Amino acid sequence: MVTIDLTTPPSPPTSFLDGMARRLALTLPELRLVAELAGGAPLPFDVRTPEGPAGAGSLSGRLGQSRGSAEDSAYADALATLHDPEDTLRRRGLLTDAGADPGIVGAVGLLATPRLALDVDVAAGTTQVKAWHRQAGDAVASLSTCDGLVFELAWFPVDRWTTELARVTQVPEDLAVATSHVPAHLDVPYALADAIGEALRAGRSDLVPILVSQADGAVLADGAPLGDAEAGAVLSAVHTEGRGRLRILAAEVSERATTSVGVVSWVLLMDGWHSLTPRHDDGARVALARVDPDDLPAELAPVLAQVTRRQEVAR
Repeated sequence: MVTIDLTTPPSPPTSFLDGMARRLALTLPELRLVAELAGGAPLPFDVRTPEGPAGAGSLSGRLGQSRGSAEDSAYADALATLHDPEDTLRRRGLLTDAGADPGIVGAVGLLATPRLALDVDVAAGTTQVKAWHRQAGDAVASLSTCDGLVFELAWFPVDRWTTELARVTQVPEDLAVATSHVPAHLDVPYALADAIGEALRAGRSDLVPILVSQADGAVLADGAPLGDAEAGAVLSAVHTEGRGRLRILAAEVSERATTSVGVVSWVLLMDGWHSLTPRHDDGARVALARVDPDDLPAELAPVLAQVTRRQEVAR
């Protein structure tokens, strides 16, 4: 069974370089070329292939550009402006006649052949970042991007994974922290939280008191039940204060067909991150708890343990 301890601080590095992750910015064409040089290693995402200009007979040609087709066109135009990857890699000293830099090739190879895989999706304000963390043995490689054009490739020892995961949850500086109407610990029936969200999205805030009064189960704040009016205000704040979200899919990659998957979900409210944890010991409920960015490894550790345990049972 794979055991990754994300709750213990990493041991002090023996040298300055040992304590640093190796990072490199690569354009999508450069990343594709490195993957080819790494024996045709598959990348951990589907490469977008924007279609060319819409013809007169196509739907978008008749009706005008949709938002999606306009974004694809802008993406294709930006991709076309990037320089030849072999030339840029050679000028940066990352590619020679002997091949690509061994560190880069090894990192891309690890992305394709991991034992544990994390797919990270973070949105905060107007920024969205996707990242892929892959671990095998004593090494971890990560790949991240916010535009699909330029990627950060990093590789580091597994005992530095805790530090790298904490980077995922850093809130952008332009999102100022303020007071939230959501308590530090909230426990609510899932159906009620979902129904209030639907009502608010439909512009029917008048339904919130009715939904709370008909709910099957109490709304608990810091362990104490709330009255209907206060519960409605708190649950409305959960939805109206939302400024971002984080979702991590964790999986153990196996040669077998079966793969176990676990999920970590956070929501960004006015005062920062709150974890979302489903509970089934007292009906279908969800717990929201105030967390700090450094809490992510501790939140993720039991999920990874559960994933690897399920995989062992499946075998």
